[in-house]
Amino acid sequence: MPIYEVTKDKFLEIEETSFSTAGISERGDLQRLLRNQIEIISPDTLIIAEEFGEWEDSRRHIDLLGIDKNANLVVIELKRTDDGGHMDLQALRYAAMISTMTFDKAVQVFGEHLSKSNSDEDAERNLLEFLEWDERDNENFAQDVRVVLVSAEFSKEITSTVLWLKDYGLDIRCVRMRPYNDNGRTLVDVEQVIPLPEASEYQVSVSAKIRKERSLRVQNRDLTKYDVTVFGNSLKRLAKRTAIFYVVKNLCNSGVSPEKINGLIYWKSNLFLQADGIQNSNDFIRIITGQRKVDHPRWYCDDGELIHFDGKTYAFHKMWGSRWGTAMNLLKDNFPDAKIDFWANSEDVK
Repeated sequence: MPIYEVTKDKFLEIEETSFSTAGISERGDLQRLLRNQIEIISPDTLIIAEEFGEWEDSRRHIDLLGIDKNANLVVIELKRTDDGGHMDLQALRYAAMISTMTFDKAVQVFGEHLSKSNSDEDAERNLLEFLEWDERDNENFAQDVRVVLVSAEFSKEITSTVLWLKDYGLDIRCVRMRPYNDNGRTLVDVEQVIPLPEASEYQVSVSAKIRKERSLRVQNRDLTKYDVTVFGNSLKRLAKRTAIFYVVKNLCNSGVSPEKINGLIYWKSNLFLQADGIQNSNDFIRIITGQRKVDHPRWYCDDGELIHFDGKTYAFHKMWGSRWGTAMNLLKDNFPDAKIDFWANSEDVK
């Protein structure tokens, strides 16, 4: 469909053009610009690599590789042509080759991408924050691979293939970027053509059962809030990390050493950060980051959160996975005088 400028007297059609005529290259322009504004074609996506091709016996490269909010990998292929070429087959090949990527590998790849972009941000921290995870979780990482095809136009062969693949549950979509020449300015009409937004509910229902099962597997994280009692004091509706921190801080205040607690929760070797002396938050962070590379936001380091014991200052770890309940029960059983108890808040019990 053409684009028109509305004037006082009539509609003026804006001339459709091509990316090549406009002097816009596939890699140097489209890929570079979309890398920094990926939400234009793929909302809620974090780009972790550009021109990714770390596999054996292949010189092929994924234009842009991303992660979505459900920890699915996103393969993004770009073409500036008027038919999309063979990008559907190419993207499927890439999706298959990338499907075994682990969380650790994604962190490595993302770190290299940030380094090439002259960024000193921490790759793992950024990835965990984007996913809203407390800690790495290989089991729920990359359970699926999504494909986004971007082109000025798509041939019937591509659209037919994409619709057929969607019928079998593959999350694949086509986004058309059609350029126009407006008196020397290049305008781009961005439109998702498959699935059509107005028909998406119908198209999604074709493979709803498959996607629902995958979604439940990926998103089934326990966000229950807990009520906690220790030494007769109670707090309600605490997140898991806050609940165990509340128990540990009260135990330490009563004379239990952090080392003893760490001995019970033996599987977390980095349960505490430690600095000599009684430190405030700023001094503590300066000391521990000077000792080694530490991502201090993962510990309770604010004033009022730090634990002072036997002339030393400690910060308790925030990141907890599936063994949180085991840790809480160990504290409850080993310190009966503290009268520790915890239970799911009634508002979260279904």
